[in-house]
Amino acid sequence: MLTVLLPENDRSAALRQLLEPLLPAGSDIRDPDAGLDGLHSRRLLFAVALDEGGCNMAYYRMLSRLRRSSDLLEGCTAGCIVTGVGEFYTKDVARDMVFAANQAGCGFIGRPLVEATGSLRNFRTQAQIGGTDEVTAFHAALAELIARLDAWEKPAPIRNVLALHASQRATSNTLALWELVKAGLPADMEVQEICLRNGTMADCNGCSYTACLHFGEQGGCFYGGPMVDEVYPAVRRCDALVMLCANYNDALAANLTACVNRLTALFRQTRMYDKRLFGLIVSGYSGGDLLARQLISALNMNKSFYLPPRFSLLETANERGSLVKLPGIEAQAAAFARHIAES
Repeated sequence: MLTVLLPENDRSAALRQLLEPLLPAGSDIRDPDAGLDGLHSRRLLFAVALDEGGCNMAYYRMLSRLRRSSDLLEGCTAGCIVTGVGEFYTKDVARDMVFAANQAGCGFIGRPLVEATGSLRNFRTQAQIGGTDEVTAFHAALAELIARLDAWEKPAPIRNVLALHASQRATSNTLALWELVKAGLPADMEVQEICLRNGTMADCNGCSYTACLHFGEQGGCFYGGPMVDEVYPAVRRCDALVMLCANYNDALAANLTACVNRLTALFRQTRMYDKRLFGLIVSGYSGGDLLARQLISALNMNKSFYLPPRFSLLETANERGSLVKLPGIEAQAAAFARHIAES
């Protein structure tokens, strides 16, 4: 049984009509303008239809409400659908919405998003793989998402944590934050760290789908190297992936981005639905939320990691060594460690 949050506009009726026959028995469709109270611990499906300008005024009112609360959606688990008239803004709206809902206490299943641009060209590859047309591929994706959300069960407790970073330990505020968090993890939790700073992390070669699938079936990737020898086995083994992200230019470091891209071959063979994603993000100035959205898009929406509620810890620390001097930082790090252990 799902609760669908459908912000009303002149495009939402068509989306409602599309969803109604696919929903499990007992599901209800709610206009967020009627209120967002009383949703704790529900299975939610966010469904947003954008207009010609890539906007939905009722959606923005819902977004504002989500951003003002830290527990409005406590205990909820969700997926989302965004449709557009043009070719832009569907993914942008989805990332903003998932980040805001996550900050308000909502978790998201792996690959939680079905988006449909106006032309449905974003379904061309799926249609070709399935031997069908774009409309049928879109409808099949909707049905598959709804079925997975309805059947979702919380993964087993975390026993193994993998932390990936591309920072220099002697100067990194990001690694200083991680050390504080790591110190608060249970003693029986295995923790592995991999540094991607050694200069050997080649980015994705852009292989065809069939070539990538072939390499994935062999347990490897076109380039091989440390990504295949060290990172792939660690990702397979872990229950939780912690991305340690320093923000200098409002984006993930190049080596972290290359790592995410190279996970595609592993993803072809291994879904990450039962692996949690966490992020520690330290900015010199501002923009940590931009990196959080990037992690959501790349690893939750694309690579299928489960996004626990409040998955990220964001801090601002510019000068070397200033992170550990922030007021209350040890308590925040300890609380986040408990959050990881309990997720």
